Amino acid sequence: MPYKVIQWATGNVGRHALRAVAERPDLKLVGMFTYADAKAGVDAGELAGMEPLGVKATNDFDAIVALDADVVLHTSLPSLVYGDDPTADIDAFCALLSSGKDVITTVGYMYPKIYGAALMKRLEEACRRGGSTFHSTGLNPGWLGDVLPLTMSALSRRIERVYVREISNFQAYPSPEIMFDMMGFGKSPAQFKRDAERYAFWLSGLFRENVQMIADGLGVKLDTIVEQTKRELAKEDLETAAGTVRKGTVAGQHWEWAGVVDGRKLIVHETVWRMHDSVGASWPRGQHSVTIEGEPRMHVEFDAQWISDGLQGTAMHAVNAIPYVCEAPAGIRTLLDLPWLIARGITRPAERPVAKVRVARTPGAKSVPAGSKPLESSASTRRAKKTPKP
Repeated sequence: MPYKVIQWATGNVGRHALRAVAERPDLKLVGMFTYADAKAGVDAGELAGMEPLGVKATNDFDAIVALDADVVLHTSLPSLVYGDDPTADIDAFCALLSSGKDVITTVGYMYPKIYGAALMKRLEEACRRGGSTFHSTGLNPGWLGDVLPLTMSALSRRIERVYVREISNFQAYPSPEIMFDMMGFGKSPAQFKRDAERYAFWLSGLFRENVQMIADGLGVKLDTIVEQTKRELAKEDLETAAGTVRKGTVAGQHWEWAGVVDGRKLIVHETVWRMHDSVGASWPRGQHSVTIEGEPRMHVEFDAQWISDGLQGTAMHAVNAIPYVCEAPAGIRTLLDLPWLIARGITRPAERPVAKVRVARTPGAKSVPAGSKPLESSASTRRAKKTPKP
């Protein structure tokens, strides 16, 4: 029996997720939620640029909650940044989890303990009521800046410091909605402080989660997580693919989050964003990188084209997590709690069509990676095996 999936939203990430669900024989689309009135009643396939799938989108939240499904792929824009209610995502998670559906999201809360005991309690109680599992994932955070250094750590005899650096130049990025409206470029310092406050809070939360998860994965007790922020204003009008960044407005952002032990920065995530190559002359340049100082020293770099479509990568990390999340015990299950996530049953040439093969779900099946739990044979059996996290 395939896993029954509800797709939540069809934005840049959601469309990729929807297409993947539709083409995989071990997944079955049974519902589609949209926030937009104009999309309600439209076939999900049409919204994803595909042939009709026989599932129509709805903006009726209660209908989605009542639907019989194994998991919800929640890939909307984060309510901490967008909309009138910053808590809308958490409210939706709790309602869906309480109804017995697992939730996999890409909006944050990858390591929710950093938001405090009250939020953890809400999520855990919802999971307990529904016998369901909550999981959050992404690309960075969610893979490059946390899963990768933790994987590299297995080669270490001694670790002195973990350093993740993200360096991006958005001069050729053509989205004014993301660059100006969401990320706050092109705003005066006063406008940035006022308009980007929710975005900065969300971003800070993402990378505090990132640092804390690495620390817990390494068995390190942090004294604190500190944050530093620098901004550079344009010294002249700058022409970019997203539009003009006016003189005197924000043209560069430099962030650092660091997990501190005994006054020493042990785990560091540094982010450097430029809207133009002329910005931030004294700031680091180069590529995305992960460095582990210690024995042995390790350093890997990723050029600007290391992944052809980061939004698709984000979506696939969520889609490929479905079997693992659906088989996991009830509760909050982070990337530290799940087995090593591997894409199953999707290898095929690009040039010619091949027959789709169902992923084996019997104990001992060869398609199940060593050390991973075999897939169960039916949705009812999967749900019956869910047990609340102690």
